[in-house]
Amino acid sequence: MWHSLFNDFLGLIYPNVCLACREPMVRGEKHLCTRCRAELPYTDFHLLPPEENPLGRRFWGKLPLQHALSYVRFLRHGRIQQLLHQLKYKGQREVGTVLGQLYGAELQAAGLNTEFDLIVPVPLHPRKLSKRGYNQAAVFAEGLSKGLQLPWSALALRRTRFTSTQTRKNRTQRWENVATVFEVGLPEAIAGQRVLLVDDVLTTGATLEACGAVLLAGGAASISIATIACADR
Repeated sequence: MWHSLFNDFLGLIYPNVCLACREPMVRGEKHLCTRCRAELPYTDFHLLPPEENPLGRRFWGKLPLQHALSYVRFLRHGRIQQLLHQLKYKGQREVGTVLGQLYGAELQAAGLNTEFDLIVPVPLHPRKLSKRGYNQAAVFAEGLSKGLQLPWSALALRRTRFTSTQTRKNRTQRWENVATVFEVGLPEAIAGQRVLLVDDVLTTGATLEACGAVLLAGGAASISIATIACADR
């Protein structure tokens, strides 16, 4: 009883707020409030046949994909932008893990866990990784791994050169920025594997395209992609 009262007292002083809407959460809610979970702009791309998936069409003629998946649509000045800001710039790495677990559970329920062998996050350059303290794509991969009950590797792919931010670059500039900066880190880990390549946000797709091409050249059997959010074209 006293433990419960003490927790309630602490909640008044240090309220547990939703990472998306920043409103206080009630007991039993964790990271995301019930309302935000219900109202996030889910894509449900995983429920569509591959030929009807609008995300997959973005890669036609650029990268052969088995599946193109994204949990939610990226909307500016809303819950998703707030969540991604917390993940990338406020040290809230659990945002990626939680969203990964939730999405992984949905993908597993749809039977997609049998479509992949290994989850690989888009890597950060060591300099940026040291500054941020973690790779936001890797914590998303970790969550997906738990939800899908599949292995993941942060070492299978690595970034060999530091690049400038992709923000405000057009598609051609983004591709030129990342076209030659990735390499396979563990050839034996990806050889013959159906790889699920993951990142936090898909905008033009240039980074995922570059990484996917390197993985296929390195011996992966097939490539699928999954992101937390995707921006409209």
